[in-house]
Amino acid sequence: MNVSCECQNVVFKTPLAKPLALYICHCNECKRQSSSAFGASAIFPRFPLPCPEFLAVYTTPGKSVVSVKGGCIEGLDWKMAKHIWVKRAMVPIPEGAEVLEEEPDYDPYICRTTDLLENGKMDAGAA
Repeated sequence: MNVSCECQNVVFKTPLAKPLALYICHCNECKRQSSSAFGASAIFPRFPLPCPEFLAVYTTPGKSVVSVKGGCIEGLDWKMAKHIWVKRAMVPIPEGAEVLEEEPDYDPYICRTTDLLENGKMDAGAA
């Protein structure tokens, strides 16, 4: 998927054609980062980011996934996004949306990343 900032000075592609997961997060940290009522993130297997000094808000050593802010990615289908940290929501959650009270379990994405690497569907340098 194509990713770019508003000014187009940073442009890159994600390692997969679609994210492992999409989250609309209502936690206080995401509200602060986005200056909005929620943050939107797409989860991908960890991959080398261009210009990490500009793109990385913080790093989590050993984490096998990265969160890319959803507004930077072209062509995302947000219908399947999960709303997380809904107990802190400032806006109504759409009826029928999958919701989690707090943080999701990332273990399924770790297993999915390992599977993609082992089956040659993702470059090992990207993980």
